[in-house]
Formats: sequence, C-alpha cells, structure tokens
Amino acid sequence: MLTYASETLALTKREKKQLNLFERKMYRRNLGPVYDNEKENWRILTNKEIYVIVKKPTIIETIRLNRLRWFGHVQRMEGNRIPKRVLYMNLGTARLRGRPRNRWQDGDGRVVGGEGWQKKLHNREEWKKLLRKARNRRIQHMPME
Repeated sequence: MLTYASETLALTKREKKQLNLFERKMYRRNLGPVYDNEKENWRILTNKEIYVIVKKPTIIETIRLNRLRWFGHVQRMEGNRIPKRVLYMNLGTARLRGRPRNRWQDGDGRVVGGEGWQKKLHNREEWKKLLRKARNRRIQHMPME
C-alpha cells in the first residue's frame, strides 16, 4: 500500500530519507533483535545486515522503477491520449524565483543505465528486460546508509 500510485510522485530528499527510515524500521520490527555471542547480549540489526538479509530493492528504488515502467507505458501511447499530453504539457506560467522545482521525469534516466534505452522504450519486451536488469543491478549495489 505504500507504493500505491507512486508513479506520479516527485520525491524530495527529505521524503526519500523518511521513506528509507520507515522501511528500515519496519524491517527491524519484523526481523526482531539478534543475539550477539561475542558481547553476550541482544542487539538490533544494522542497516548493512538488514539489506543482506532482505535482498530486495529499497522502497525508493521500487518507486523509481515503477515510475520508469509508467513512463514507458505513456511513451508507447498515441499522441492524443491525455496522460501523454499532460506529460509534455507546458502551462505557460511564469517561473518561480530560485531553483526550479523537481519535475516528475527528472533524475530517473540514470536508473536504467546503459546506452540506447530511448530506442528500447518503444518495444515493450525490450523495456521490460531493461527494467528487470536495472532492478537486479540495484539489488546488488544496495545503499548502506
């Protein structure tokens, strides 16, 4: 339920940090404490130990991959469909002062990695393979925060 409609979220650094904290807290609660034989007492799992045990992408990676899956779906749509028109719509309003706000599609291209991902975007099976490969690669290189 945490990732419901996550394809449309543009997360800030603070929100990403809060989601990661929540995820690790739930894992710690589910996995429980471990007995440390060296110190002869109970302790909670470290972040590294959690990621070694779980072997799944983090919630942030899951949201990124969901966004990319949806992006591929929208790109394959016909040009007159509402989601595709909204994705490329320009509101024509004045820009706010300061740093531009993050957009939905900012920062997700590097998750896929590799050359020629734009060509694979229009072939559904190739896009699925690319996303699976990106997911598996991200599992191997888990953040150890």
